[in-house]
Amino acid sequence: MMTTESAENALAVLRARGFVQDVTDEAGLQDAFAAGPVTFYVGFDPTAPSLHAGNLVGIMAMSWLQRMGHIPIALAGGATGRIGDPTGRDRERELLDDTAIEQNLAGIRAQLSHVLTLTHDGGLVDNYTWTRDLSLLDFLRDVGVHASVNTMIAKDAVKTRLNAREQGLTFSELSYQLLQAYDFAVLNEQHGCVLQGGGSDQWGNIVAGIDLIRRRSGANAYGLTWPLLTTADGAKFGKSAGNAIWLDATMTSPYAYYQFWLNAADADVGRFLRLFTYRDEAEIVALEQRVLADPKAREAHRILARDATVIIHGEDAVEQAERASEALFSGQAGSDMDVLAAAPSALFAKDLLVGGVGVLDVLTQLGATQSNGEARRLVTQGAVRINDQQVDDPATVLTEADLATGDVIVFRLGKRRYFLARFA
Repeated sequence: MMTTESAENALAVLRARGFVQDVTDEAGLQDAFAAGPVTFYVGFDPTAPSLHAGNLVGIMAMSWLQRMGHIPIALAGGATGRIGDPTGRDRERELLDDTAIEQNLAGIRAQLSHVLTLTHDGGLVDNYTWTRDLSLLDFLRDVGVHASVNTMIAKDAVKTRLNAREQGLTFSELSYQLLQAYDFAVLNEQHGCVLQGGGSDQWGNIVAGIDLIRRRSGANAYGLTWPLLTTADGAKFGKSAGNAIWLDATMTSPYAYYQFWLNAADADVGRFLRLFTYRDEAEIVALEQRVLADPKAREAHRILARDATVIIHGEDAVEQAERASEALFSGQAGSDMDVLAAAPSALFAKDLLVGGVGVLDVLTQLGATQSNGEARRLVTQGAVRINDQQVDDPATVLTEADLATGDVIVFRLGKRRYFLARFA
């Protein structure tokens, strides 16, 4: 969908929304935007079955550029994902086999399609297609000859690993920077791609690609980075940080996803509205003012939760999440809140959710059922709801994605019997 913003205003729009931390050549990029549609790319390594909220910053930046008439390319690191980016890590990544990588690529492709209209190679170009048959000698001749080792090891991410006595840095990880630079050069030559975007930790890799393009063809190319997603208290989001909010509904349920945004800190809500919704600046400013005037109303939080969840999971998922929230937490479902406050509860070790715990076991230990057999019968009959979502599979396994709040899963048997499973 196009916006009323013109293509040449792209950089100003991105900066106003919070998507700009650094630009390699701001004047040159501004001229490129003004000259016509710019083809740009952002890369995603398939190191997990799903993207997460940290990746969503880049996806939304891509969406804004596309809405202003520019041309996105989403690149899947099928090759670089087989090696591992050392950026921001103090140990080598676990290497994945081909089957796992292909499965992860399928998940990434589906998630990107919720936000972007991608046309290149069915929605996702994979750098494995141009590297799998590339010989080492060809790579050294075409890419390595242009790379300065002094420059490579001066990058912060590389220096950090070189100085870590225990982990060190493997040659394959050092080569990641060259492979990513080669990606940019290939996309520049094959698709006219002149801009690479990425998180601020990708600055060195992006600059390496720009330099390779210049050395190989003399062409101009540009880089733009956005801040890594953190909360107001400085906490980082992402799978390596251990608190990922996944975009895949089976890993973070739409209800939990909705609750994550609903529970954003007041200090974060305005920034998150700019990053993760399409609301215009005037409306966001008005919402920020209402947060200051009446924090308990949480109007801005509800709009953030609704808009952000619609983008990834759709209207139906949002309506279900809102109904569940109303029934469980707002007191608008008759005396449900009184019943919930007095509901029997039991404490479980939160570690159980890491590997997953069977719903039948939890129901029995809660005292909601006398046995796993009774629990199985009730689940099969559709008489059990978790966070107001019906469960009909006795093999259901509960994970952290099922937490309704920070530490509680709400069970309802029939119409009025509530039980709370608390995890700590």
